Amino acid sequence: MKGKAGIRRWLLQNLGFATAVLLFIVLFATYNVLHPRGFSSAVAIQNSNETVAIAFVAMAQTLPVLLGGLDLSVGAVMTLTNCVASELLYGSPAQILLGVLLTLMTGAAFGLMNGCIVVYGRIQPIIATLATGAIAIGLALLIRPKPGGKVDDDLSWALTNSVYDLADTYGFADGGNAWWLRPFADIPVPVILVLLVAFVVWVPFRRSVTGRTVYAIGSAEGAAYMSGLPIHRAKIAAFTLGGFLAACGGLYLAIQTSSGNADIQQAGAYTLNSIAAVVLGGTSLLGGVGGAIGSLFGAMILRVISFYFRILDIDPLLQPLIEGVVLLLAVSFGAFRTLRVKNQLDLFR
Repeated sequence: MKGKAGIRRWLLQNLGFATAVLLFIVLFATYNVLHPRGFSSAVAIQNSNETVAIAFVAMAQTLPVLLGGLDLSVGAVMTLTNCVASELLYGSPAQILLGVLLTLMTGAAFGLMNGCIVVYGRIQPIIATLATGAIAIGLALLIRPKPGGKVDDDLSWALTNSVYDLADTYGFADGGNAWWLRPFADIPVPVILVLLVAFVVWVPFRRSVTGRTVYAIGSAEGAAYMSGLPIHRAKIAAFTLGGFLAACGGLYLAIQTSSGNADIQQAGAYTLNSIAAVVLGGTSLLGGVGGAIGSLFGAMILRVISFYFRILDIDPLLQPLIEGVVLLLAVSFGAFRTLRVKNQLDLFR
């Protein structure tokens, strides 16, 4: 009985996340049934490559939303780091590693700047990040006035294909033929990268004092302050981690396309889609409820919907309409829980 009661309580407390997981499973399973080639490693690799960037940006957006705000610069930071990576990811292994570190540090530094402006400038996140996003795009245009760049071919191939291709490219595990690697050989490397970042970066952060403080701020900042929690540190850490995750998206986009592109429309689209993914993943726009793993599933749902457009040959003119209806339904579902409670404190119990 206790087990059933515990599961029921967990489902009630994480209804948005559970719904996102179920919706993704249903949509993705149906998509593979309808796909002319069915489920295959090649299709999974293609799908995962198209999902990674939005997944990282959605995870980045989760942090300010948990605080009760929005970050309108995540798409621009992703674009900036994409351009930075397109300049640095070639040469010797040491040079490539340095390029990766500098790219991620660029995103984290931009997030740190956002956090400091919000905390010490006492400016609403949506206003501060609207301005810093424009700065990020300006810097991206200085670095990459025209699309282009150079990314190491082996790196690009290895990280955008299967585990077997990764092992074969870099010559470990007997070139991918080792017996212990065979059960995992067809797994897309992009999936492993996203899960690695989610469980190595996000999960420890959420369980830390700083991470718990982020949730407390989103639930009731006044109460968190009176409890003596490190409010300023948590806000700065949240924006810094958000910048790091956005940089992960920009880094992977450069690896995937072997180039950089300071595309303003792309930056705006990724920012808006990141907000939609966060809502789809069960994170409350009021703050304090949700998580980056849910946003990851929200991003995957968005991409699966776009996959349907290809296999069902839907008129391109109708695609924005369908996406808009889906997102409106998702936002409405997220707001329903808010509207049906009499006491807002019930949202956080």
